Amino acid sequence: MKYISTRGGVAPQNFEDVVLTGLAPDGGLFVPETLPTFSREEIASWAGLSYADLALKIITPFVDGAISQTDLKQIVDKSYSDFRHGAVAPLIQTGHNEWILELFHGPTLAFKDFALQFLGHLLDHILAKRGQKVVVMGATSGDTGSAAIEGCRRCENIDIFILHPYQRVSEVQRRQMTTVKGDNIYNIAMHGNFDDCQNMVKASFSDQSFLPEGRQLAAVNSINWARIMAQIVYYFWAGLALGAPDRKVSFSVPTGNFGDIFAGYLAHKMGLPVEQLVIATNQNDILHRCISSNDHSTRPLEQSLAPSMDIMISSNFERLLFDLYDRDGAAITGLMADAKAGHMQLSDSALASARKLFSSYRCGNDGMLQMISSVYQDSGYLMDPHTAIGLEAARACRSNSVTPMVTLATAHPAKFPDAVKQAGYPQDPELPAHMADLFEREERYTVLENDQAAVQQFIAQHIN
Repeated sequence: MKYISTRGGVAPQNFEDVVLTGLAPDGGLFVPETLPTFSREEIASWAGLSYADLALKIITPFVDGAISQTDLKQIVDKSYSDFRHGAVAPLIQTGHNEWILELFHGPTLAFKDFALQFLGHLLDHILAKRGQKVVVMGATSGDTGSAAIEGCRRCENIDIFILHPYQRVSEVQRRQMTTVKGDNIYNIAMHGNFDDCQNMVKASFSDQSFLPEGRQLAAVNSINWARIMAQIVYYFWAGLALGAPDRKVSFSVPTGNFGDIFAGYLAHKMGLPVEQLVIATNQNDILHRCISSNDHSTRPLEQSLAPSMDIMISSNFERLLFDLYDRDGAAITGLMADAKAGHMQLSDSALASARKLFSSYRCGNDGMLQMISSVYQDSGYLMDPHTAIGLEAARACRSNSVTPMVTLATAHPAKFPDAVKQAGYPQDPELPAHMADLFEREERYTVLENDQAAVQQFIAQHIN
């Protein structure tokens, strides 16, 4: 299996190099040269597998011999051994043919654990085999940071630096990052928003001269192909539980950086019968505007009660555009230049192709709070704000009631107590036992300005 850049300026790469590189040297994102596909019979034969065994089936073709099957199985088994629910990703019914896929039973209570537990063990394996050390640099709108730190904190060959927007993540999200002890862990609270943090990371990957000799950056954001690959699994998991491949399934996905829903698109391309993918956005609705009215113009970012979706530059959208434009790297390079200038528009054919599978919806704070309140009153089920936006979008965009509609629950409600209480819940949602003392733990983080030289200097000075 070889991997190519969405911008066409890089020779095909092998799996291990793609995992370590993250962002392609030409500024593009890596995707498989050819996508593996599974027959209906093969998918049907997976019914009843454990989550880890299903993950091994789906991930193996992407690795394609770069890691032995024995080692890969050990990596996958370790990745999901710390999840607190026996089903790993349980389905909860909230209405007629309406389901919530709970993706928050990992160590940091967010869907990012599915990819980042795997990526941490994968990086450790590759680096130990190569005798190499790397610097992980990532940006987070809230959940990626803690999941990346948890996934990589035991890795002997990694120094990890996570940038989060200062005072723009929830207190629980911040504390999950800043209370983890480790000589190789550094949290940077940067003045600005998530897009500023993400732009800083991309700029640093483009010019790594600030690093000591012999070190390179490795990406843990969803620009890293291994993260997307790991997220494909839970779409098949939910589909099989609800009757696939003999029955179609639809998904509604709270969407910020587009990585999670792109994994659903790949599952569809690989053989899972997906009828509909709903892009659920908050008031930072650039993706909804793009799909519904071909308006991909950037606007000032608004701080919301669903901060993990406060994103205006959705990096992984480029991977979808690469397919919509028949894998034309030059066309994508031009589109990304337009997007950077703030005025990208899709061709009629690309937009029509996207709309065959994708729907979209915008849900602001008021609609989100109402959804949390009404579902809790109706069923006693408590959702976090991102999941509530996903469920609102699912109900608004659903094309028919015969096909099961699955909303991805991306985080535990205890991560966002302020929003949940504003929705009428009488108290802070209880944190799981392993985090019960979170507010008593000592925090460690450094506040820096949105200045590339200052951030890079800080990183260079603190590499072990």
